[in-house]
Amino acid sequence: MANKPKRYDDDDGRVICSMDVEGMRWHDKRVRGEKREARRASQGDQMTKSEARQFTWYAVLAGLLIAAVFSVTWVLFILFCTEIWFK
Repeated sequence: MANKPKRYDDDDGRVICSMDVEGMRWHDKRVRGEKREARRASQGDQMTKSEARQFTWYAVLAGLLIAAVFSVTWVLFILFCTEIWFK
């Protein structure tokens, strides 16, 4: 009998947990080199200081907007309860 790999309907071929551990027989040393190269390539896409400041400012504004929406909703709910519901 030939060893055929099992095929499952829900298997898409992605690796959930790599079992390529250093020290094992099947360890592939080029994988470490590929990861190092990928890390070097991604370091070139860093933001400038002005872009980081702008990103932070917009994040703070988004947080304030969300807080304002929740606050207005809470105030309207309290007004509804005191003026209409509990009368």
